Amino acid sequence: MRSAVVTFPGTNCEHDIEVLVQSVTGALPQKVWAKDRTLPDDTEVLFVPGGFSYGDYLRCGAMAKVSPVAAAIREFAASGKPVVGICNGFQILCELGLLPGVLLPNRTTKFLSRMVSMKVESTNTPITARLDKGEVFTVPIAHFDGNYFATADEVKRLEDNDQVVFRYCGLNGEVDHESPLLNPNGSVNSIAGVRNEAGNVVGYMPHPERIIEADIDPNGTRSALRLFEAIL
Repeated sequence: MRSAVVTFPGTNCEHDIEVLVQSVTGALPQKVWAKDRTLPDDTEVLFVPGGFSYGDYLRCGAMAKVSPVAAAIREFAASGKPVVGICNGFQILCELGLLPGVLLPNRTTKFLSRMVSMKVESTNTPITARLDKGEVFTVPIAHFDGNYFATADEVKRLEDNDQVVFRYCGLNGEVDHESPLLNPNGSVNSIAGVRNEAGNVVGYMPHPERIIEADIDPNGTRSALRLFEAIL
């Protein structure tokens, strides 16, 4: 499946996407720059990776959403093809209106860089199709604005419509929204990732793409790699 990765000034995780795509498909993803107005015609999967687009000035993703490539991202998502936003990419997809909610500063108001556990809440997406509902795996996080927020009505719709894809938890799947250990950034309902109603657009804050190699996989279950094998 032919993929593409969109980068902006300040993006710094595109190489991680290139490594994982090549490891799964044997080919590098096509590169798309912020000033491009179209995506390659044969693009079947679109990645928006992490980093600090435009230095996170104004707020995360606020400048990316008005970049020339933004219209092409929206059009691609509307076509029903898979779009995956990771960390800053998640923030951008929310700013673009492709995903509900917004990412606020962590409740500690400090940059967090550590391992966390997250639980699969929905397998009704192209990227989680090879995982099991309730499966827990350990992944790294690295962000300052990872505190997912949505109104109470929006959160109820997300929960009712199976749109919560990942949730922060403990090693055994236990959830505690108030715990800084189990819910590190203070996200509402411990939400780590969501999808749109159609299920083709998914965004999440953790970085499973950084642990796809067997010798650095803390889970030993290939769970991170299975994410990307499903979509690629």
